[in-house]
Amino acid sequence: MYERPDREEYASFYEGYIGLVPEGNVIEILEQQADKVSKAIRSLTEEQGNYRYGEGKWSVKEVFGHLIDNERIMSTRLLRIARGDTTPLPGYEQDLFMVEHPFEAYSIEDLAEEYEAVRHSTIVMLRHFSPETWLRKGIVNNYTASARSIVCVIAGHELHHLSVLQDRYKIQV
Repeated sequence: MYERPDREEYASFYEGYIGLVPEGNVIEILEQQADKVSKAIRSLTEEQGNYRYGEGKWSVKEVFGHLIDNERIMSTRLLRIARGDTTPLPGYEQDLFMVEHPFEAYSIEDLAEEYEAVRHSTIVMLRHFSPETWLRKGIVNNYTASARSIVCVIAGHELHHLSVLQDRYKIQV
């Protein structure tokens, strides 16, 4: 996919994420991100993984866990839209996901392994999309979303959180 999604292909609250994605082949962008993020996770000590920059803030492990959860959800939406499923898809509550799953109990190795598996699965699916598939649309959380916009949200959401990890957690990504 080489063309950015048009404005009517996604909800306005995703504009910031989509705007972070550089021009180019989004599959290659996801592959480059995967390499960068995997190295960043694997470079952490357990102590660094459990660091929080403030009370009530997610730990570094939880931020990476959130990226995993979000990509799983977005990839499920992507699969359904790509396959022509027109069933309206729900939103999700990210904070509930964090409360209900103990990412802090993960080892750094476990976190890296799960991240790599989820990203690899997304990339393999995308490699088989036809030009028409990228343009398919569905309804997500009461908004129109195209397949290509969801892929850009995956990439941009991760770029957003990598910036937060660098700025607030002082993690080199």
